[in-house]
Amino acid sequence: MPPSGPSLIRLLSGWLPAQRWFGGKDGPIDDLTIGTATQLRTGDPGLHHLVLDVHQNGATDHYQVLLGTRRHLPDRLRHVEIGRLTDGHAFDGHAMNGHVYDAVHDPELTRPLLAFMADEATVGPLRFHRAPGTEIRTDLDGTPTAAEQSNTSLIFGDAYICKLFRRLSPGVNPDLEVNLALGRQGCAHVPAVHGWIELEPGLGGAAEPVTLALVSEFLRSATDGWRFALTSVRDWLAQPSHPGPLPEVTASDAAAAGGDFAAEAERLGAATAEVHRDLAAAFGVTRRTPEDVRDAVFAMNEHLDRVSAAVPEIRPYAHAIRAVFDEVAADARALTVQRVHGDYHLGQVMRTDAGWMLLDFEGEPGRTPAERRAPAHPLRDVAGMLRSFEYAARYLIARDTDLPPDTAESLELRARAWAERNRAAFCDGYAAAGGPDPTAHAALVRAFEFDKAVYEIHYEARNRPSWLPVPLRSLAHLAG
Repeated sequence: MPPSGPSLIRLLSGWLPAQRWFGGKDGPIDDLTIGTATQLRTGDPGLHHLVLDVHQNGATDHYQVLLGTRRHLPDRLRHVEIGRLTDGHAFDGHAMNGHVYDAVHDPELTRPLLAFMADEATVGPLRFHRAPGTEIRTDLDGTPTAAEQSNTSLIFGDAYICKLFRRLSPGVNPDLEVNLALGRQGCAHVPAVHGWIELEPGLGGAAEPVTLALVSEFLRSATDGWRFALTSVRDWLAQPSHPGPLPEVTASDAAAAGGDFAAEAERLGAATAEVHRDLAAAFGVTRRTPEDVRDAVFAMNEHLDRVSAAVPEIRPYAHAIRAVFDEVAADARALTVQRVHGDYHLGQVMRTDAGWMLLDFEGEPGRTPAERRAPAHPLRDVAGMLRSFEYAARYLIARDTDLPPDTAESLELRARAWAERNRAAFCDGYAAAGGPDPTAHAALVRAFEFDKAVYEIHYEARNRPSWLPVPLRSLAHLAG
């Protein structure tokens, strides 16, 4: 019998809001129940798969938890303990007291996931799948990555990475759907899918299975795009400053950085265009009328209204943002739309020996499932990456509020130069590889950038308040 009862509910209710991937940090939990509980391993340690139904503000969200149970918790797992049950809960068919903890940090309890996938097993409501034509090793232990993210990724040796989707949505997750489709297209810029886990239909009344996890090829030689770019920014910002009045700093000057990123930005632009081409082939394209475009701009304005009400810091820029939205609406033309990445930034790409690889086609965490799947103009992804260059340029300086004014201004000029150089290189690579030329659609790209900036500011205010100065500082420049 799986763990259950009010004592466990209390422990989970206290633990859940502190998790990076929990999306309800802006309000208290009204109620928490266990929607499904599936025992995956008996004995000590035991492993249970839980779907938690979290009720907040009149809505219900569903979260996936792998729960470990041990009579004695080793020191290496103390930091992931959820709590200790002392009232004789039923574990493995008999009453006992013991520790419960986040099992993704216990290698002994992650290995069974691969074994179930290799066997294409069904355990209660859980279904484990192996991708056609693949084999899955079962002798590897998984360890979670240290990166902050809205899901949890487990690395299995040098072979696989397993993404556990923490906040669940009814139906097939777009990340699984898109990666399988791009694999069938022979796309060279996505890692191979090896397997996945799903929950039988019924979550939230859905008629489709729910994607719980995706296992893909682990990119052994890869460098994270965000870290790669920050290395270049750090080198550029560390260049000796000139005495006297601040000199004019241009994008070409940024080439002096020992870790100049522009060539990589151009190659990333080309890879992005190639993936967009494969997405269009896999899912098709459709046309949006000028009226559709005006409706989309209206939705952007509504989005800005909601965020302005919640985050006062954005209000000084609202007029400039609306002016750009109005420009696109006034000159609305028919556009071709298609499936896109949907949450495209430097943290979603990896540089390998073979070139750039694109990851995480799940879409923006704050969007609804329908919004994540909706076709969009490919330049929306381009705008997302352009925003990411702005983020990278200012990340190292925007949160330092103690800089002398002259130093802060000098570093801001350098940040602008780095961003301008790499934005231009990315757009050049994208257009040269067959994507729509961003310079020929400047107003549309700018509108997409502002809409993305509004989303970023809302996201940071809710989830990472210490990061809020990063998008605000770049917005001050773009809206100026």
